[in-house]
Formats: sequence, C-alpha cells, structure tokens
Amino acid sequence: MQTADVVIIGGGIVGSSIAYHLAVAGCRNVLVIERESAQGKGSTGKSMGGVRAQFSTPVNIQMSLYSIPFYASFEERLGHPSGYRPQGYLFCATSDKHMAYLRANYEKQLALGLKDVRLLTGDDIRSMFPQLRADDIIGGSFCSTDGFVDPYSAMIGLMTWAADHGAKLWKNALVTGISRNGESITGVETTRGTVSTRRVVNCAGAWAAPVANMAGVDLPVQPLRRMLVPTEPFDQFPHSAPMIIDMSNGFHFRPEGLGFLLAWNDPEETPGYKMDFEPAFIEKILTRAADRVPSFENVAVNPKRAWAGLYEMTPDHHPVLGEAPQAPGFFLANGFSGHGVMHAPATGKILSDLILTGKCALVDTSLLGLARFAEGRMIEETAVL
Repeated sequence: MQTADVVIIGGGIVGSSIAYHLAVAGCRNVLVIERESAQGKGSTGKSMGGVRAQFSTPVNIQMSLYSIPFYASFEERLGHPSGYRPQGYLFCATSDKHMAYLRANYEKQLALGLKDVRLLTGDDIRSMFPQLRADDIIGGSFCSTDGFVDPYSAMIGLMTWAADHGAKLWKNALVTGISRNGESITGVETTRGTVSTRRVVNCAGAWAAPVANMAGVDLPVQPLRRMLVPTEPFDQFPHSAPMIIDMSNGFHFRPEGLGFLLAWNDPEETPGYKMDFEPAFIEKILTRAADRVPSFENVAVNPKRAWAGLYEMTPDHHPVLGEAPQAPGFFLANGFSGHGVMHAPATGKILSDLILTGKCALVDTSLLGLARFAEGRMIEETAVL
C-alpha cells in the first residue's frame, strides 16, 4: 500500500501551489491526484488569468498582497515563467454609488499596505483611453501592480518545483472514496489503489462538493459557467491597456495576443456542470463591448475560439479554507468564486501552514472556515467579476 503524509485531490493551480508550499516547508511526501490525462483541464486552463488587489474585503486584499508579489518574483524563485504582466486593472465608475464604493475599497486597500492603487477622475480616464466611450464615466480606480498571469505556465512551474523536491503527481487517477476511522481520515481509495494518509486536501475545483461528500462533509460549492470570447487580431485599442471594467454592467476586457479577451458575467446563467460555449453569448457580449469601445463594432470574433469554464461559487463569494470541523485531517481549499488563479499562491501558503502547524499568520483563517455558513457569519465580497 502507498503511504503519503498529505494527499491532494486535484492537480490544478491550487493543488499545485499547496504541493509547492508544503515542499518548501520541508514536507516532501506529498501525493497529488489528478483525474485527467494532463493538469489544467479543469478551471485553471480556462481562466482569464487576471490578478488584482482591488478587492472590498480585507481577507481578499491580504491574499492578493501575498499572491501578486509571488507571481512577480516567480521566475527567480522557481526557474519557470508565470507570465506576470503588471498592466493594471482599471475600474470605470458610472455613478456616485460606484465611486463611493471604489473610495471605500481604496481606503481599505491603502490601510492594508497596497501602495500602487489610486483614484482617478473621469477626465483622467478619458485622457488615458480616448478610445473609450466615456461620457458617463465619472471616475475610477487603477492599480498598476494588478495585471495578468499565464495560469497554465504558473501551475506547471509550481508542480515541477514540488516534484523536483519529492512530491508525486498521479495523472489519470480517480479518487473513489475517502476512508475514516471514527472521525479521523485514514486513507484515500483510488483507481490506482489505496493510499494510506492522515491528511487529505480537497482541491477539486468545481467538483469539490462531491469530493467533500466522500468524507462526509457537506460543502456549499456550486459550479457556475463563465464564458470568454477572444477577438481576432485588432489594433484600434492599445495593447498596453489594463484589464478595463465597465461598472455599469460588469463587462470587462484585456489585451490577449494580437487581439483582446472579452468577458461578462451573464446574470441569467444558472448553476450546473455546463461546459459548452453558448454561441448566443457572442451577440450579448459584443453589444456591451461596442457600447463601451465604439471601435469594437468592427472587431472580428471566431466562435470556434471562444470557450466556457466553471467558477466554483460559495454563497458569499469567498473561498472555504482549512480543516473541516466534522472530519479532522480533511482540509478544504475550495470555492474561489473566480479568484482561484489569482489567490493560488496565498492559498498554498495558508493551507501548508494550517496542515503543518495548525495556524497561519497570513490571514485570519477563522473567517474562511466552513463553519461560517452554519453560524451565519458570511463575508460578502462585492467586487466579483
């Protein structure tokens, strides 16, 4: 029988980051179990790759303040590129309410040590990007260290480093059960045999709830489809642009290759394992794109290049991190609600600390525990894209 100090279920970027951080802390006998033939076939490979510290809750800001410098120094640390490009995030406010919200977030971000965020006037934004239709933009916020990473490259870098330092990765392996002796975890049943372990980490992304069920844990994480539309090459908007968010409707876009990547959270989307791209979405998003960037009226889109991925949503849009109270030894790293890639470094640090020492200095992990739902102390993140 195989034995492991820690078994990680799911080899996406979050599982890879936990394996890396455990290895850095000296825990080398780690097994990562990936059900697909290659890593990144779940949500990691379908992510938009944005990273930002412009959040509204202290815990999300703190996780970004660890994760973004980690991505910035990734190649030095790991000898592998993360693809970090600090082009910024620009939130464009079209109402006094939006502006008050950005101002309140800005105060929190400054207080927690974010140095590069600033508030802008409508005129500032018009002079930065005259290509925007900005008659209704009254101001905004911009942070120059926000930007984008290459999620696939970062995931491979983390897993490669962990594997070079003792971790093992099983591909094409399915977890079929989690064994317990009374309350405690004793092992994991897989299609490659039983693994004896006292500590299991659920990193199954949008499939986290069924994995938690195997350990007798009820986890409120639901899959929600998000669709992304890349354009064909387009040069009528600067490729040095940040991620630009239209707060009037949530439409956002950023440069990608020779074109742009367009995103919008369709409020009519319903939860479920819907992996197919819906062609009718293209007209919905292009209408919003051309409304904010008139030259996007001429942009070409190939529906065959558009894709869908799954967010893993919790009721308060914050992740569930830490040990499940009813199953000692069963750890959760789930429900990132669209922020899994950007917060993967912090999650790796937090989970590694909790697994090895039972405490973590990076954030107040009691805020992110599973118990918060039953106890009615949810922390609402409103800056969700």
